[in-house]
Amino acid sequence: MNTHTVLPTRLGDLTIVRDGNTIVGLYFPHHWYRPAAETFGPRDDEGFGDVAAQLDEYLAGERREFDLPLDARGDPLQRRVWALIAEIGYGETTTYGELARRLNGDANPQQVGAAVGRNPLSILIPCHRVVGGNGKLTGYAGGLRRKRELLDLEQLTLLPL
Repeated sequence: MNTHTVLPTRLGDLTIVRDGNTIVGLYFPHHWYRPAAETFGPRDDEGFGDVAAQLDEYLAGERREFDLPLDARGDPLQRRVWALIAEIGYGETTTYGELARRLNGDANPQQVGAAVGRNPLSILIPCHRVVGGNGKLTGYAGGLRRKRELLDLEQLTLLPL
């Protein structure tokens, strides 16, 4: 049974959904393809301390990777795309076209873009690190302002102190 909490952050209130101990959703306000609220289960603020702490550390520039049990639920192509996104390193980017090439012809860049847009675990599966072929910021389920802020955060924390 799913439960959820709402975590206030500088990016806005993030809705975090879990099934038991596994995180199955992280959604921005006005998130594209946000599931119906009733699928989140009842609100229960207990048991989300680990994800809240890791998100706080990440947004403070103190964490580069997440160590959480995740289950990104989607169709087989979506899961393959999300697995590739999970491999993109902190402070790095890739393109929709490159992800399509890595799928060996099983999807074109537009299909990859559709899968990226349906990522149910924004930030945790770092779809903000996927950009257009010319390096331009393109759509982001949480909005381009948030995408830019996340990319800026990662670049700033890579600078030597």
